[in-house]
Amino acid sequence: MNLHGLHHITAITSDARKNVDFYTRVLGLRFVKKSVNQDDPGTYHLYYGDYAGSPGTILTFFPWAGAPRGRPGHGQAYATAYSIPVGALPFWQKRFSDLDIQVGEVETRFGEQVLTFFDPDGLRLELVATAEADSRAPAPSKDVPAERAIRGFHSSTLGLTSATATAAVLVDTMGYRQVASAGARTRYTVATGGPGTYVDLFTNPKLPRGLNGAGTIHHVAFRTPDDAHQEEALKSLHAHGLSSSPIIDRAYFKSLYYREPGGVLFEVATDQPGFAIDEPIEALGQKLSLPPRLEPHRAEIEAALPKLF
Repeated sequence: MNLHGLHHITAITSDARKNVDFYTRVLGLRFVKKSVNQDDPGTYHLYYGDYAGSPGTILTFFPWAGAPRGRPGHGQAYATAYSIPVGALPFWQKRFSDLDIQVGEVETRFGEQVLTFFDPDGLRLELVATAEADSRAPAPSKDVPAERAIRGFHSSTLGLTSATATAAVLVDTMGYRQVASAGARTRYTVATGGPGTYVDLFTNPKLPRGLNGAGTIHHVAFRTPDDAHQEEALKSLHAHGLSSSPIIDRAYFKSLYYREPGGVLFEVATDQPGFAIDEPIEALGQKLSLPPRLEPHRAEIEAALPKLF
């Protein structure tokens, strides 16, 4: 496969309004797209990222009102980490304290400081103060200064009871390589490496089985450049004995889905065409965006969706 790192990560929330407030106001991300779950059009699909909605910065949510809390555990993406500049951690610690955001202790991981924190649904998030080069421009925010702001994803941590089969898929099928290991955590990267490419396998035989619900990750998507490479990815999966969905046109990217042996749902998503196909970049997230097949049903879809603002 020709993969370039993380494309997007999709999670579940129980309250769309709180979700928008947290990711835009508290974290300073841009509300990139207001769309619908294409498999369940009565539900929003919300996207947050950098100014242009670049691959590798996009955290998305399915808001299911009143959804019960899930249980993080094995067979899931266990944590989602963002990249911030070295020296930015004290700003975020103070900000989270001022805003009464639940946080954990700062830990050192592969030589970098990591702060764990949680969104209103209990979703486990991390800030990694990395000295590695990260030239991605943050989303403009009136609350978060650019020199302290989130650049995009740093890594995704998968929770596993055994990492052997998952590691084999990452390396043999997806083209990843191991770059670090300490204790229960092993890190893999792809392409040129760096923030936005890392996948950490966190192995703990005592992890409970993860249960989907509010505050858990639904799937992790990896970047591939275009349709031709997407077709190659599909062939590679089948050649390695992995079952997958067909390629599905999601309007903003094309997708295919498969489960790795540890149970985590993976997606391969194309970089193209991106989020500016139905809104200019300066106006992203301002209207309800629907894929062409759902456009004839706009009136009934809009009538059924709750107001966000």
